[in-house]
Amino acid sequence: MADVFKALADPTRRTILDELTERTGQTLFELCGRLSTKHGLASSRQAISQHLDVLEAAGLVETRREGRYKFHYLDTTPLEQIAVRWLDRTAAPQSGASTTNGDTTNVDTTTGE
Repeated sequence: MADVFKALADPTRRTILDELTERTGQTLFELCGRLSTKHGLASSRQAISQHLDVLEAAGLVETRREGRYKFHYLDTTPLEQIAVRWLDRTAAPQSGASTTNGDTTNVDTTTGE
């Protein structure tokens, strides 16, 4: 899980994920072009390739080779696992935990009314 947070910590990698969200299955060349034109990122292909390696190591990007081309696909599984981990813990309040749910009613603590 630390790999996922490390990968998401970098704004360029988040932008790459945004691009793969809009259009998955892109080559490095396509990604570099879109990052340059849409986001003004002037990163080299080598730099974007290194970012993709970090994203792949974190499980956020899958790659598939077809001939001499390597296509990059978004994989949201690690993000879903993180969300489920915290959503499961917060879905049902634990016994003894207080929740406000936005209720701002004043209660007299001496009488409970």
